[in-house]
Amino acid sequence: MKYEPGSRFFDEMFTAQGEVRPHYQGVLDYLDRLGVREFQRRHELLDVAFRNQGITFTVYGDAQGTERTFPFDPVPRIIPASEWAHVEAGLTQRVKALNAFLRDIYSAAEILGDGVIPAELVYTSVHFRREVHGVMPPQGLYTHIVGTDLIRDEQGEYLVLEDNLRSPSGVSYLMANRQAMTRIYPGMFENQGVRPVQQYATELQKLLSSVSPREHGTVVVLTPGMYNSAYFEHAFLAQQMGVELVEGRDLFVDSGRVWMRTTGGRQQVDVIYRRVDDDFLDSLAFRRDSSLGVPGLVEVYRQGRVAIANAIGTGVADDKAVYAYVPDMIRYYLNEEPILNNVPTFLGWNAEHLDHMLANAPELVFKAVGEAGGYGMLIGPAATAAEISEYLEKVRANPREFIAQPVVGLSRHPTFYPDSAEFEGAHIDLRPYVLCGDPVTIVPGGLTRVALRRGSLVVNSSQGGGSKDTWVLDHDGPALPSGMSQLMQGDVTGAPGFQAQSQSQFQGGFGSVPIDAAQEPHGALSPEHAQRRERVAEEAQIEAYEQSHDPPPPTPPDAKQHQSQSQSQSGGGRQSQGQSRSQGPVDSPGGHSYQQQLEKDELTGGEG
Repeated sequence: MKYEPGSRFFDEMFTAQGEVRPHYQGVLDYLDRLGVREFQRRHELLDVAFRNQGITFTVYGDAQGTERTFPFDPVPRIIPASEWAHVEAGLTQRVKALNAFLRDIYSAAEILGDGVIPAELVYTSVHFRREVHGVMPPQGLYTHIVGTDLIRDEQGEYLVLEDNLRSPSGVSYLMANRQAMTRIYPGMFENQGVRPVQQYATELQKLLSSVSPREHGTVVVLTPGMYNSAYFEHAFLAQQMGVELVEGRDLFVDSGRVWMRTTGGRQQVDVIYRRVDDDFLDSLAFRRDSSLGVPGLVEVYRQGRVAIANAIGTGVADDKAVYAYVPDMIRYYLNEEPILNNVPTFLGWNAEHLDHMLANAPELVFKAVGEAGGYGMLIGPAATAAEISEYLEKVRANPREFIAQPVVGLSRHPTFYPDSAEFEGAHIDLRPYVLCGDPVTIVPGGLTRVALRRGSLVVNSSQGGGSKDTWVLDHDGPALPSGMSQLMQGDVTGAPGFQAQSQSQFQGGFGSVPIDAAQEPHGALSPEHAQRRERVAEEAQIEAYEQSHDPPPPTPPDAKQHQSQSQSQSGGGRQSQGQSRSQGPVDSPGGHSYQQQLEKDELTGGEG
């Protein structure tokens, strides 16, 4: 692979001396064997797959249109086991402290009384909700799902950039990325020992069910609707968990309980995984003009008859000004030193900090504390004098609403640019997803976001960013000499709740090779023979993928009864002969699993 790592930024794949890091050696060898032309051809297949599956996001206020396919770069970001253990421990520590902080400030507020965090800072946050003060959610859990953004500085140290505790998004792209990679680049995973991610939906469903006020309660996903930027994710997660996707108009309050309208009559709702902001949840408690929520919901919540994830009022803990005090929270509640450090932060409400911010604006990154998605930012070194002057007027007018941080040189990663057909360094960050049950569960890896605009430090999709598949290995590298990798057992053959079936090592969801041949260990062959056979099998799989975009011929009536026991020749060989697919999460409108819908999309080009 032709690539210049440079020396200014920490490079994820190569050392400062230009040597490949051990945990990347297997992928680098694979890319060299594959070649740029074949890599680019498969990259184009990924774009087609994402379009057919509707993997999109929305950019508001864009004259070119709002609906876009989420950009994806196939060169994976790889994290070795020991490195991930450090990140995992730091995230677990952090979410425990954040949950303790929320539980405290909505009750006795001891951390404020002890002067660890200024009370003014908390009570002036637009996300502090007095309406739920004194309300204790089920199990005292406020932060069910957390997305914490991490970066690596020039020395390679992981730093926390911000916490997302209201409605962290992006996990659906993480899962879709892995699914697509195992299909289009199956040989890349061979012997790598990549930990699976597709169990996330099952773990999320377990967590939500565990906070239900009733045994065997009903869980729903509440969405603002199809025009929301993350609607694909709302639908994806509901389908994967096998629960209903609802809008506010589908729910109502009666007799002190929340009910869902169904064709069979009303059904009580016990847990709401809401993807609607606090302001719009209940027009009787918050914004009177909201039609996205459920009137009366807050009162039912106060009575303990419905659980809401994440809890109302969690946004105060991801206020970008409150973020600066998370290390103090860790020391106060856990009596521990932070495992993961913050980026140094200047607070506009602090007079000394404000003076520093105003005097050094060309060297700092400014952020509005209530904004997200890359909006409300000013990157001083990249801004003009006029832009800085205009921005500072806003800061002076309302300093509480702004913070500033030094420019951190985000780590870079080899990224493929189709316009030049070359691999170039692009800046990345990482958003792991934390499920805060007992115990805390973290998806191995997370969503790696990449700044696809050359030279940009902004990774947000709304600002031209994309994503990468993130691998967490079960070792520190190089690649394992064993046969079948853990990923192929988890992400392809079916983590619990995703797809319970047995597949050939080389099937990957499209095409197949003979089962007995695929299961023969590479150790019985010479390295040259093994690589040649791997390439042949992979090419056969990709050919099957390309052919699968033509609609299959109709199945004769007398053959339908045999479909659960034999592979359809047009279906890409998704399961071994003699085995039937166990039923996955049910999609309420059609009664079929999401995986089956993906298969239909792939066979019909996304229509019908």
